[in-house]
Amino acid sequence: MSIVMLILIAALFVYVFKGIIIVQQQQEVIIERMGRYDRKLEAGLNFIFPILEAPRSILEKVSQKTMDGSYYYLKSVDRIDLREQMYDFPRQNVITKDNVSITINALIYFQIVDAKSAVYEIKNLPDAIEKLTQTTLRNLVGQMDLQETLTSRGKINDELRTTLDEATNKWGVKVNRVEIQDIFPPADIQASMDKLMKADREKKATITEAEGLKEAAIRKAEGEKEAAIRSAEGAKQAEILRAEGVAQARVIEADAEKEAIQRIIDALANKGQPDKYLIAMKYLETMTAITSGENNKVVYMPYEATGILSSVDGIKQMFDKK
Repeated sequence: MSIVMLILIAALFVYVFKGIIIVQQQQEVIIERMGRYDRKLEAGLNFIFPILEAPRSILEKVSQKTMDGSYYYLKSVDRIDLREQMYDFPRQNVITKDNVSITINALIYFQIVDAKSAVYEIKNLPDAIEKLTQTTLRNLVGQMDLQETLTSRGKINDELRTTLDEATNKWGVKVNRVEIQDIFPPADIQASMDKLMKADREKKATITEAEGLKEAAIRKAEGEKEAAIRSAEGAKQAEILRAEGVAQARVIEADAEKEAIQRIIDALANKGQPDKYLIAMKYLETMTAITSGENNKVVYMPYEATGILSSVDGIKQMFDKK
């Protein structure tokens, strides 16, 4: 075999080998034919015609870790990654609405959804996304004062994501989310804010303590009031029960006396003059009460005493006859 034939076979082998392109999952390759866009190669085994066709490269931002930390650099690749990517932008100075210079940094998560637009619509996609994020962030923070900036991270994230997503749509990029990592105000303002926060915490603690004492005093007063009410109700109920007991005793006593009188009346019904007997008995009870004092002396004698005594004498004779 001649040398020319060997050269031709080697050249054919190199040509075929150069024409084989293996594309991984979630990657695409833009193929140009004679400098013009021809087609996209998707995941799997693909063939091209070398010299006539060639992949179009794109710049990609790559993270590199070193002893001093991590940094990013740009790298030219012909495989376009369709997975979600994350850029950690360096800190930048931003001026708020009330003219306070703060340092802020952000994370952006984006994804290439149209490889053709990412290649042909923008020259340097990573730098374009970074600069667009920085300028948009400056505009948003410039419309807020310092206090609002520190307390509105969610609002800044949402507005920044919406603005970037609309701006990068032409480049075939979708911005999924943006996260503000750190916001650093100047040292003197930070010290003032720390003092203000400390004073505010002490104020809240004092207010909470005062409210607690107030609540305790109110509950104590309500407890004393409830105890007084219950004590009064108990005393009232005791008086009512005592009065009811006295009344019932009197009723029972009256019923007993009524029963005794009735029996006496029934016993004297056949003897006559039961009324004189009762009058005489009441008179004797009254006289006993009068003479049961300290001196046991009769102070006066009723005018009709002789009549009563005669009734008593008659009762005596009546029982004697029985």
